[in-house]
Amino acid sequence: MVGLERTLLPLLAEKEFGISSSTAALSFIAGFGSVKAIANLYAGGWAERWGRKPVLVLGWLAGFPVPWVIAWAPSWDWIVVANLLLGLNQGLAWSMTVVMKVDLAGPKRRGLALGLNEFAGYLSVAFVAWFSGYLASIYGPRPLPFVVGGIIALVGLLLSGFVVRETKDYLALERGGNPELAVCGEGVWTGLWCNTVQRYGLVRLHQAGFFNNLNDGVVWGLLPLLLAESNLSLSHTSIVVASYPATWGILQTVTGHLSDLYGRGPLITGGMMVQAIGLGIVASGSTFLPWLVANLFLGVGTAMVYPTLIAAINDQVSPGERTGAIGAYRFWRDAGYVAGALGGGALADLIGLRGAFWVVACLTALSGAASRKKRF
Repeated sequence: MVGLERTLLPLLAEKEFGISSSTAALSFIAGFGSVKAIANLYAGGWAERWGRKPVLVLGWLAGFPVPWVIAWAPSWDWIVVANLLLGLNQGLAWSMTVVMKVDLAGPKRRGLALGLNEFAGYLSVAFVAWFSGYLASIYGPRPLPFVVGGIIALVGLLLSGFVVRETKDYLALERGGNPELAVCGEGVWTGLWCNTVQRYGLVRLHQAGFFNNLNDGVVWGLLPLLLAESNLSLSHTSIVVASYPATWGILQTVTGHLSDLYGRGPLITGGMMVQAIGLGIVASGSTFLPWLVANLFLGVGTAMVYPTLIAAINDQVSPGERTGAIGAYRFWRDAGYVAGALGGGALADLIGLRGAFWVVACLTALSGAASRKKRF
């Protein structure tokens, strides 16, 4: 469902709903990121109380209406509301896939497990980003591509309800029956404060995740507008847009495992720097090939960072506090979508699309430099 949106929604905002302001056009990403960030926090507590599977299914119930609403939305407000539901879906369902894989994998292959999780997700994002652009070039952007998304959502809901098994018992196995001292206490917001302020070692991980999703939010919202402004065809646009999550998805099976073998720090710092280079190429490019190369850089850099950051968070907390620590990290990481949508849109309105990409490239490089201060 995210793949559908990466290619089509920014273009729908401008061409079908007549939204000329970049800030307004990116409002759907801001809504998505806000709800997803908060849902990440609550997902952990609910998973401890009810189990992982019920939260996963609840996430898919929230996400099922999304493509159907977008397919026939009469106004832009409907699309923004649909993305609030999509944020709830992502915050609950994807959080649980992360937690459940870590439950199953144990500490030694944590990076590999998370790499496989992100590989499955973002390779699907890439395929649907390309396929939705292909369908839209033949049949138009609505409703057919989103009907396909509705079918995908139904399959996700059915698989989660009838095939996926609960993994909470594996947490008890990892603990080995040993009681744990709760560092962060009870409560969602108490846990956020603890995992943000009291555990200062996690802050550098949080900031890297924040700026990673900030630049992803800008790419998601502004790249299709830049390509359209430069008269790139919809078929070429879908290839460029899909190449980023495709590279990101495929390489995570490698980068996650490399972080298990050689440490988290070099991949985090290096990945942010590679992303900054990709953003700079986006800002300076003017034809299909440079933009394709830029998105390959973005994919490589994000693949280095994405599973590694979550694995690094898990390295620093006990099994019993896993869900709270992951929730806090994903809260700050996905708050980057809000900052990227609002800040990137405002920058684009003030200094143009290319100027916005240059600013975000510099911020990403600074984030990479900041992550060098501590070894993970």
